[in-house]
Amino acid sequence: MQTLSRWILYPILFIFGLAIMAVAIVAVILTLAYPNLPSLEILTDYRPKIPLRVYTADGHLIGEFGEERRAMVRIQEVPETMKRAILAAEDERFYQHRGVDALGIARAAVSNLLGGGKRQGASTITQQVAKNFFLTSEKTYTRKLYEAMLAFKIESNLGKDQILELYINQIYLGQRAYGFRSAAQIYFGKPLNELTVAEAAMLAGLPKAPSAFNPVVNPKRARLRQQYVLRRMHELGFIDAKQHQAALQQPLVVKRDASAFGVHAEYVAEMARQMAVERFPEDIYTRGLKVYTTILKADQEAAYASLRRNVLDYDRRHGYRGAEAYVEMDKIKSDQDEELDEMLQDFSDSEDLHPAIVLRADTKQIRAYRRGGEIVTLSGDGLKFAARMLDDKAPPNKRLLRGAVIRVQKDDKGNWRITQMPEVESAFLSVAPDSGAIRALVGGFDYNRNKFNHATQAWRQPGSSFKPFIYSGALEKGFMPASIVNDSPISLPSSATGSQAWEPKNYDGKYEGPMRLRTALAKSKNMVSIRILQSSGVHFIQDYVSRFGFDAEKHPPYLTMALGAGSVTPWQMVTAYSVFANGGYRIQPFIVSEIRNEKNQVLAQAQPVTAGEETLRVIDPRNAYLMDSMLRDVTIYGTAARASATLKRRDLAGKTGTTNEHVDAWFCGYQRTVVGCSWIGFDQPRSLGKGETGGSAALPVWINYMATALKDQPEAFLPEPEGLVALDAVAPGKGPAKELFYKENVPQELEPEPPQDETSKPVD
Repeated sequence: MQTLSRWILYPILFIFGLAIMAVAIVAVILTLAYPNLPSLEILTDYRPKIPLRVYTADGHLIGEFGEERRAMVRIQEVPETMKRAILAAEDERFYQHRGVDALGIARAAVSNLLGGGKRQGASTITQQVAKNFFLTSEKTYTRKLYEAMLAFKIESNLGKDQILELYINQIYLGQRAYGFRSAAQIYFGKPLNELTVAEAAMLAGLPKAPSAFNPVVNPKRARLRQQYVLRRMHELGFIDAKQHQAALQQPLVVKRDASAFGVHAEYVAEMARQMAVERFPEDIYTRGLKVYTTILKADQEAAYASLRRNVLDYDRRHGYRGAEAYVEMDKIKSDQDEELDEMLQDFSDSEDLHPAIVLRADTKQIRAYRRGGEIVTLSGDGLKFAARMLDDKAPPNKRLLRGAVIRVQKDDKGNWRITQMPEVESAFLSVAPDSGAIRALVGGFDYNRNKFNHATQAWRQPGSSFKPFIYSGALEKGFMPASIVNDSPISLPSSATGSQAWEPKNYDGKYEGPMRLRTALAKSKNMVSIRILQSSGVHFIQDYVSRFGFDAEKHPPYLTMALGAGSVTPWQMVTAYSVFANGGYRIQPFIVSEIRNEKNQVLAQAQPVTAGEETLRVIDPRNAYLMDSMLRDVTIYGTAARASATLKRRDLAGKTGTTNEHVDAWFCGYQRTVVGCSWIGFDQPRSLGKGETGGSAALPVWINYMATALKDQPEAFLPEPEGLVALDAVAPGKGPAKELFYKENVPQELEPEPPQDETSKPVD
């Protein structure tokens, strides 16, 4: 019996002795190591790297630049749903333990033992804070011991809410997102307090493995992780059964483009970034600078939507080009094969133009796989655009069949239809003509596809949209809106063009003989423009157009200048048309209003000089008034008559432009409060196609934008300046009509007779 007792007692004593030795060793280590642990100042004075952020004038975020995309949030601002999702996923006993969770360790050990390997960890939120701020990610017992000691120290010096706040702001969540506030914006495009239970659970599942559970890269694994978090929330009583079921059934719309914000202003954000870097190059992406632009959210959204719709309309007019690419389908076993998602990784969404892989196709129906597992069915009207590419006679490298990559889009009724990425490019921008503040700017169809800013960098021929500046110069030389000029064919030698002999034509090939300047501009008559340029002097006009902000060297002194053969940018065009809109002043457009630091102190501020300052005057107010009058006729009965007819107002002015061979199409125009310019063309210049003019291809963008910009805006006209006189002038074939003249330029035959003195009248 004693022998048996010894066999039981000795092992117990041995184990007990080992435990005492282990405790003693740990005590010695703690005694020696604990005082040498790093200071917690980095936590108590938390200063994370805050990216450079760009905003609209009315406070909406449009851009963020920095290695870490981070947005600080105070614990009081974090919704309970988000807190509970985090605790359920990472540390359900966070508010009970003191930094290291003994129960959690025991539970993980049992699970790992039963599971036959290391499957669960037991790091608390406090330990994760310790690791993220002070330690590496190496998996050693020494590092784990330091982590535990740091956790105890953190818990001894900081409150639970302080620790949770640090975790919520510091943790990496994939897609360059640090912290849950930033992740809410990046993954779902919404603020933290608007997240649903399902969305909060998805984000809470990310810290364990941000890459593996990333809903953009691995949507199915992310969904499984989200379901686990929701189940834990239900088991812990954080949500009830009804909320649990609703969250499981909610479809999640995850943003594919991590750089996308609530307002599409990528070109503006990049312009603002470059200006900020030039002004404050030190630590520009980590110190939390805020750049406020001049654009307005409503204007920018209207410009973006209008430009994209117009480009897609143009693209549909010119036919379907076929499959975007092909992928190998031999190894695909089912319509829900996970490899289909991997195949689509190389094809980015472009707003509502979604890439999809054709699973089956015939002349009546296409079934295609969209990213995330959605099967899209297209038939009827949804196939009309691409019908010819479903035929057996379609080119083999463009035909729609299994494995073809296509683009799908929902129409206005919510039905799927086939579409394609357009090849054509476009630009639009608008400005307040009195201050120069840019209100909207879209530099191209899709910034992620083409970062070249066509609004500021594209030098293109302006075509007839340049004619108003020729006409304005002619007014300075004595012409008036009532001046009669012959619209008849012209033949010019090479000396007049700078290259070769030239026989220009009117766009429509028709010639109407003598006509007033007013009528010629409204109808965009090329022959009249050439003749008034010839009479005014090409060197004079070349110098004169520089008053509007054009580069004289970009407009050689030849008669081809009359048809807009020089080079301009859309930015220059809104600058120039602003002179007519504001009564003769040249403003300097600007897009950044101020830059603030992390404490919201102003570091730099724009100092615009507004119209009305005589130092800015570049043309006679009478010239501006007469040009405004003629340009309004263009939108009432001329080449842009669609503008006034659609918007139902008579205070619109502007000019269409179409270059030779339909390479570029323009419309630049204004109302007293806003000037806008629209351009469309190809990056490698080629014809837009027969019939594609400024009026058909560019004007619709301007009209749709102005419908928003001028909503609730009353009609407004330039006040008539002194020095003008209204007289009856004969219009060829139409008889007399009232027309305005400079007082000093009234033709002798129209001079009003001076009133007779009563005393000189004859007596009967």
